[in-house]
Amino acid sequence: MGYHEWFEELAQKHNAVVEKCRNLDDEALVDYFEYENMARREPAYCPLYATHTKCHRMEHLNCYLCGCPEFRFCDGGFGTYEKKRLYSYCAIDSRHAKWVETDEGWHLDCSDCTLPHHKSYIMKHFDRNWKKIMQKVECGADETLSGEKIAIILKKELS
Repeated sequence: MGYHEWFEELAQKHNAVVEKCRNLDDEALVDYFEYENMARREPAYCPLYATHTKCHRMEHLNCYLCGCPEFRFCDGGFGTYEKKRLYSYCAIDSRHAKWVETDEGWHLDCSDCTLPHHKSYIMKHFDRNWKKIMQKVECGADETLSGEKIAIILKKELS
């Protein structure tokens, strides 16, 4: 599954839960998305719920912003550096960002970053329309980055 397909599937799931909870106020809706509640009431929302596994090690994990507004992805890649494509990165250059390097390129691993799973962050960026919050996540058709910019994102020395 590519990033775009994942993104669209998650948007549909999120919208379905929001619609189901349309009578809740905003704070109660965010509370509904607490990991423990979602795992019990919405087991099909995330495959990790079935194994009682959290995607991030934190006590109060909130799933409202599964997928982070600071995450950037492009299924075609943002550009090339050292003959490999950059497929995703963090727009705020989180110190918790790590990289997964494959034969084709680099993918962001943000599993050590908990920022979008804190209620305070969610409420600061809150909208019932998940795609509105996530509007900058997917690249535009003409969005490319230079090899120099990719090297900076990856924190690699330019040769």
